[in-house]
Amino acid sequence: MDPRALTPALRVLRLCLHLLMAGLLVLAGVRSGTPAGAVLAAVTGAVYAAGSFLPSVRASRRAAGVWLGVLGASWLALLWVTPEALWVAFPLYFLQLHLLPARWSLPSVALTAVAAIVSYAGHGAALNPGVFIGPLLGAAVAVATVLGYQALYRESERRRRLIEELIETREELAAAERHAGTLAERERLAREIHDTLAQGLSSIQLLLRAAERALPPDAPAAGHIERARRAAQDNLAEARRFVRALTPPDLEAGSLAAALERLCAPGAGPRVRFTVSGTPVGLPTPYEVALLRIAQSALANTVRHADASRAEITLSFMDGSVTLDVVDDGRGFDPAAVRPSSEGGFGLPAMRSRAQSLGGTFTVESAPGQGTAVAVSLPLPEEVGT
Repeated sequence: MDPRALTPALRVLRLCLHLLMAGLLVLAGVRSGTPAGAVLAAVTGAVYAAGSFLPSVRASRRAAGVWLGVLGASWLALLWVTPEALWVAFPLYFLQLHLLPARWSLPSVALTAVAAIVSYAGHGAALNPGVFIGPLLGAAVAVATVLGYQALYRESERRRRLIEELIETREELAAAERHAGTLAERERLAREIHDTLAQGLSSIQLLLRAAERALPPDAPAAGHIERARRAAQDNLAEARRFVRALTPPDLEAGSLAAALERLCAPGAGPRVRFTVSGTPVGLPTPYEVALLRIAQSALANTVRHADASRAEITLSFMDGSVTLDVVDDGRGFDPAAVRPSSEGGFGLPAMRSRAQSLGGTFTVESAPGQGTAVAVSLPLPEEVGT
């Protein structure tokens, strides 16, 4: 493990393992009572120290396996000289379980425990239950400790990734809300400019035109009225440019029909077909925005709640009105039973409000098991219908 990735608790455990290994090797070398035992204990300690500081051992399982093999060989040589080396098996258990994959670590621990027991018995020491229970119990404790730690570590990593995903999702939702708020404000400003400034300037222009026709040609005020009418006309054109600049991005790339057709592109949810009926005419920006948003909201309800396989969006241009219909073959619902809730349910009131703000009508026809039909009809302004 990379020392830079260790937590303070793991650093303490790592230091304790080093001290345990050093203490047991010193004990084995001293208790052996022979120069060979002391030398082999020092060699084993040197091999252990080298592996602890080599980056390749921490970075590669293959290098770790080679190092453990050399360390095990030096330990077996020490074990051959003195039975006191039996206790060095305990830190070896943790090293094997930590550095080797599971298919190799568990057999290695078992072989290490067997080697410790056989060597102790081979030195002619008095046999007792502790000779067998000690190494086997130590191996069991090491396995339980390491596997438990690994399970806790995996759970901690899973929680960490989950928290990171939640933070990313929260940031994405915040960005989406800011974007939605920006679009809503743009739509509100466009609607306000159209309904107040643009309509007022249009009315002023019509009144000045009527006054201009009512005056005799040589009237002194005729020139002033002409200049006032042209100023109103220029400012009306400027107001309409502001409205177009505040148009939602979905409508910037083309007409309302093109935006609705893009809305029906294949994706998750039902197959959606778009058709246009009648002769398309240019609509004021608030009309296009309202119809597009109603279509988006209705289709979103179809995808999220209707469990439909097919849906159809129809835009119809008639003599004095424009109509939008969104029909699906989903599970349907009882419109009278729909109530706003903490989980949503504001889609239909919002669509109805958009339609009514432009003098239109909004209807929903649905029943459980019979699909849903949403229809909105907006009267065409006089300058569009004529």
